[in-house]
Amino acid sequence: MIDFVTLKYYYDIFMYFTLAFVILNLFHAFTLRLSDEKNIKFLRSSGVFLLITVTLYLGLRPVSGEEFGDMGVYANYFKGYVAGANVTSTKDVLFHYYMRFSASFIGVHGFFLLTEIIYIFPMYLISKVYFKKYWFYSFFMFIVTFSFYTYGTNGIRNGLATSIFLWALCYKDKKIIMILFFILGSLFHKTLLLPIIAFALTFFYNNPKTYLKVWLFSIPASLLLGSVFIALFTSLGFGDDRLAEYLTGSIQSDTRFRWDFLFYSAFPIFAGWYFIVKKQFNDTFYNQIFNTYLVCNAFWVLVIRANFSNRFAYLSWFLMAIIIIYPLLKKQFFNNQQIIIAKVVTAYFAFTFLMFLIYYADKN
Repeated sequence: MIDFVTLKYYYDIFMYFTLAFVILNLFHAFTLRLSDEKNIKFLRSSGVFLLITVTLYLGLRPVSGEEFGDMGVYANYFKGYVAGANVTSTKDVLFHYYMRFSASFIGVHGFFLLTEIIYIFPMYLISKVYFKKYWFYSFFMFIVTFSFYTYGTNGIRNGLATSIFLWALCYKDKKIIMILFFILGSLFHKTLLLPIIAFALTFFYNNPKTYLKVWLFSIPASLLLGSVFIALFTSLGFGDDRLAEYLTGSIQSDTRFRWDFLFYSAFPIFAGWYFIVKKQFNDTFYNQIFNTYLVCNAFWVLVIRANFSNRFAYLSWFLMAIIIIYPLLKKQFFNNQQIIIAKVVTAYFAFTFLMFLIYYADKN
């Protein structure tokens, strides 16, 4: 366990560590071309170092409900299972059976390390499967995503479920395996049904321009009829009782219309529009994940004033990194494309870092 780091500065250290990596990657991009063998070796060694370091740093963090939110709750559940308690929860039952099974052979710190491995490994795997020797860039984008740290240390069930979704996408040509992973992920967190349904829809209709219009329409619809959509989704029983509590307000949080998060959500939408429409990038799988993002993010926009709407936003945000970087790692669009990639990573991280400096600083 990493107990030599002051809990108050745990997130700070992570942020400055990733900042150093971003700067190093930016400067490195000006020295070697993308396909240069020296660059490939640098990417491989940097990626492995990043994978191991981040997994251990987050996985071996001290158990704290104060600094890591839901971690304290899960630690108490785990201790109960170690003592021989049975699973009584009827919500996201597979996660509880996973805890109970883990309690039979590892301690609480081992459990959180294992959980972090399951959270981060699919980000590495999907990067490796789709981008081969350039996998570092995609994996690094996942790491510097604004929501990465939060769902690795606090919203753990949601983070695991969406990572299992990414794992499923690694088997797009093996539909049975992909479906099994989807089912597994939904049993970890029921709200994963939204991206699963959205992705399934793309097999029947996959035109990005239509989905983009739906997303654009969701903004004025939310501004004018947001409370109606919140009531509608609640009455339909989407998700589970916990989701209904968030929607109806029995649990309280900030319920403003989050223009800052909407702006952030638009990053991959602009990227998708730019590459698909302006650059005529034609890739069926890319269209599918882009359209899945649009559907899930449109749902969040419609209920943006609901309590804890960031939990709905993450049902699309977990796809942001791969949507933004995918075309740049699949096709040559620019001269010195490695510089463009490094600048994109830097700009993407800039929002995360600014939120760290401004938003989270106000909370401390």
